[in-house]
Amino acid sequence: CITVSDRLYTGSDRRVKVLKNTLYVTSPDVYVGKQGETIVVKKDKAILGRVPLHNLENVVLFNYVGMSLALLEECHGMGVSVAYLTPNGRLIGRFQGSSKGNILLRRVQYRISDDPEASCNIARNMILAKIYNQKWIMERYIRQYESRIDTKHLEIESKQLGVFLSRVKECRSLDELRGIEGIAQERYFSCFDEMILNQKKEFIFGTRSRRPPMTRVNALLSFYYSVMGNDLASALETVGLDSYAGFMHVDRPGRISLALDMLEEFRGCVVDRFVLSLINQRIVNAKDFVIESSGAVVLTEMGRKKTLIKWRERKNEVITHPFLNEKIAWGLVPYVQANLLARYLRGDLDAYPPFFWK
Repeated sequence: CITVSDRLYTGSDRRVKVLKNTLYVTSPDVYVGKQGETIVVKKDKAILGRVPLHNLENVVLFNYVGMSLALLEECHGMGVSVAYLTPNGRLIGRFQGSSKGNILLRRVQYRISDDPEASCNIARNMILAKIYNQKWIMERYIRQYESRIDTKHLEIESKQLGVFLSRVKECRSLDELRGIEGIAQERYFSCFDEMILNQKKEFIFGTRSRRPPMTRVNALLSFYYSVMGNDLASALETVGLDSYAGFMHVDRPGRISLALDMLEEFRGCVVDRFVLSLINQRIVNAKDFVIESSGAVVLTEMGRKKTLIKWRERKNEVITHPFLNEKIAWGLVPYVQANLLARYLRGDLDAYPPFFWK
């Protein structure tokens, strides 16, 4: 079981946001129950640990054993969301409890979601940030690792991403936007193997494979895209938005479409950088993965545990938010972006300001 430490964020409106703990239950054969207002983690009849509920904001389960209905009811009453993921990180579903939303804000969200032109105005900014952040990563590797990588390849693709940024700015339809985003992502991922500096034989990216991930690198990417997506869904629900009603990702039962929209901004600057650091700093190795009979590559229990510890540490790092120009923990960035989106939908901002990492 892994938890994330508390942090505070005071926004421009001077309200204080507490980054509460997230409890990650990674073991495949444990059960979580309730004693008073405390979560009890059990294996068979042995108690492995206790976590106070009042310190939690999310519970994330990576197993099929689950939790008691009494605990689920208590989480509902205390506003703690529960996410069920497969052991390899694919989201099965989320239990949010009673809505924290304001109906007027959600009605605006639904109207925009049903309007392709209005949806494109928001999605376009998110994709601008995605491509910008990917380009920034490539340029950082060009500057810092010139003697170790094929800088010419990265320079060519970085320049091409600049062209795509210009095209996105002029884009006026969701279909066109999706097309540009897909091509830009292919060009970016064509450089991913270059940015793997160590353990190159054990960690070959190749191409992006998702369902299922067919390489160790893809297994890490898929796992942490899911974890980040759940963090974003919680942030969106916290500010009163519906994480299932998106602007670019098509509505589908069980799909957190708005969280997936916002995830585009963070794929490169948060998840991809994190995965590259796990590999390049030798935090993970080949023994942290298993290959299933289907050919899918998944993290072992120990691999999930030790990388989630590093994820916790990354979320506690302090950055300066590029739009607010205030110092906050990485783990609070999803809440800031969700709040900025809500402010745009309420008419407080002229446009949604996406996360451009610098």
